[in-house]
Amino acid sequence: MKTKMGLWVDHRKAIIFAVTNEGEEIKLIISKVEKQLRRSGDSPLKGRYESLKVPSSDIRQKTFTAHLNIYYDAVIACIRNAGALLIFGPGEAKGELIKRLKIHNLGSRIVGVETVDKMTDHQIAAKVRKYFPK
Repeated sequence: MKTKMGLWVDHRKAIIFAVTNEGEEIKLIISKVEKQLRRSGDSPLKGRYESLKVPSSDIRQKTFTAHLNIYYDAVIACIRNAGALLIFGPGEAKGELIKRLKIHNLGSRIVGVETVDKMTDHQIAAKVRKYFPK
């Protein structure tokens, strides 16, 4: 039997549920990505923002993208041996990861993509079991 995996993913974490001949396994990958840096201390009502407290927008975006690349590489390393892959989760992370999987020639293993909200580990496991019945 090929390894069948379900992947719930967003920008903060990925939960991988694998069904193999030996049984079931669940993995958690935490991202160290921060979407927005906060300005501390100043406000438009109290005074001017200091440009040195928060990096410019393009530097923040490059840093964000670099952290996402590291995160997605870790996820891809965990799902590389999947024979069939169901990807689900909220937001944009699914699409971004699918693009990277296609670059790594793993796009043909994707059997389904669904948009779902936050889920517990038990809900993720139940969804994958239902999608890949024995």
